[in-house]
Amino acid sequence: MKNRNERLMEIRRLIASSNISSQDDLMKLLLKKGYELTQATLSRDLKYMRVAKMPNDDEGYVYILPDKEQSIDEPEMQASSFGVLVSIDFAQGMAILKTLPGHAGSIAYNIDHLNAYEVGGTIAGDDTILLIPRDGVSKSDLINMLKVRLPGLIREQVH
Repeated sequence: MKNRNERLMEIRRLIASSNISSQDDLMKLLLKKGYELTQATLSRDLKYMRVAKMPNDDEGYVYILPDKEQSIDEPEMQASSFGVLVSIDFAQGMAILKTLPGHAGSIAYNIDHLNAYEVGGTIAGDDTILLIPRDGVSKSDLINMLKVRLPGLIREQVH
């Protein structure tokens, strides 16, 4: 049986990648992926994740993730305003982000204030950030979240 964090991440991926208009549709997609859950559990998960519905021309109403909605309203945080990453490395399930000297604090502040599900927290020094992801969050999930939520922060050559 897959754990709750894996299930929440899969729900997040499904909602982000397709127009899902009902819990029944979402439940069927989750069952295909091997997640066994009740409608009540799915409802609690959606409430916990603060998933909302938004009008869609093709589907009527579709589920959206709260951070996508917030990123429309938030002033856009471009890398030019707080520096760029020099490198990203992973150890023991955590990400080590190297920045230009003096930029780690502002980048960590912006990451913390994204309120992204993937991020448990950050610790920043002068040019290094320790990013602690939540259980079940993969390296690619973390990198993709940073690319989407902080455009320009990650240059393509940084892995």
